[in-house]
Amino acid sequence: MAKLDVLVADDHDIVRRGLRDLIEKQPGWKVVGEATNGREAVEKAKQLKPDVSILDISMPSLNGLEAARQIVASGSPTKVLILTIHHSDPLIQQMVKAGVRGYVLKTDAASELVHAMEALQRNKTFFTSKVAQSFLDERQKAAKASNGDDRALRLTPRQREIVQLLAEGKNSREIASLLGTTFKTIETHRANIMRRLECHSVTELVRYAIRNDLVQA
Repeated sequence: MAKLDVLVADDHDIVRRGLRDLIEKQPGWKVVGEATNGREAVEKAKQLKPDVSILDISMPSLNGLEAARQIVASGSPTKVLILTIHHSDPLIQQMVKAGVRGYVLKTDAASELVHAMEALQRNKTFFTSKVAQSFLDERQKAAKASNGDDRALRLTPRQREIVQLLAEGKNSREIASLLGTTFKTIETHRANIMRRLECHSVTELVRYAIRNDLVQA
C-alpha cells in the first residue's frame, strides 16, 4: 500500500485517537497532524500538506464546511474527506460545491473509512451509500421544485464564519480580534447578516446556525 499522510480534525479527543489507531494500522499510512477546530485544521493543512485531511463538520471556531472551503481555496494539495454524524441534503450539496472529495458517516467509519481513503488516494471520490442516495434524492427534488431555505447562499464565506462565532457566544470585539479586522467591520458584517438572513436578534442567528449544522445544539 502506498504512503499516505493524513490530517485528522475533530474536537473530540476520543474520536481523534480512534481514527489514528484505524489509519496507522494500514501499511504506509500515518497521521501527521491533529486539529481540534476548523481554523487550526486550515492552518495545519497549509503547513503539513497532507495527502488527505479528515474533517468533522461540527467544530468550534470554524466549522468543517468553511474549513473545507478555505483548504480547497488555498490551493493545498490535500484531498478533503468529511467524517461526521450529519447527512442533511442541503449540507451534502454545499460540501460537494466546496470541493470535498469524500463523505463518510461516523456510523459507517469502521467499514468504509479505509475504502474512502483508498479512493481518494487513487484520485477518485467516495460518498457513503446513505449520503450518495440523499444527494441523488435531493437532485431529483430540485428538478421538480425549489422550495428550500436558500438564505445560506446569500452569505459570503466571511459572513458564515461570523455567524458561527456569534452563535458560539463571541461578541463583535472578540470576533474582530480573532479574524484580524476592526470592530467597525464586524459590526457592518453583523448588520448585513441580519438583513440577509431576515433575523432580528442573535437568538434567531443561533437557531439558524443550528439548523444549518454550523454549531451543535
